Amino acid sequence: MGIKKLQVGKLIISLAVVQAAGLIGALFTAGSVGTWYTTLTRPELSPPNWIFGPVWTTLYLLIGIALYLVWTRHVGGHVRVLWLRLFWVQLVLNALWSILFFGLQRPDLAFLEIIALLGTIVGLVALAVRFDRRVSALLLPYLLWVSFASYLNYMIWQLN
Repeated sequence: MGIKKLQVGKLIISLAVVQAAGLIGALFTAGSVGTWYTTLTRPELSPPNWIFGPVWTTLYLLIGIALYLVWTRHVGGHVRVLWLRLFWVQLVLNALWSILFFGLQRPDLAFLEIIALLGTIVGLVALAVRFDRRVSALLLPYLLWVSFASYLNYMIWQLN
């Protein structure tokens, strides 16, 4: 098996689409993170605010690479197609969380939504194992971070 040729256009599109979802979230986050968010009681395990930008930027890079690998891989049949459909659902849910949590300032609704997001990520990881384990590995940090974010979201909801 030879080395597959890098499809630069598809890689750029994959990265850009995912970063665009992150940008949508950032637009809703920016207005609240320095105001409303600072008034909230947060759990002791809350990381400093500066960590979220670099973490999400890195995660979106990994998610974009995962999308590229699946998009350019032509094996996996119906499982691959299901993965792609579920991917778009999780991307919408990803952006929607920021709208609910920061934009609408509704940690309760955001928590319900992040549980759905977490379920889609678990589904993506599980499906990818069946046709490309690299994709699952790329999404594991995302799964772990959203699991942690779910805890933070829940605690903020309960503490406020």
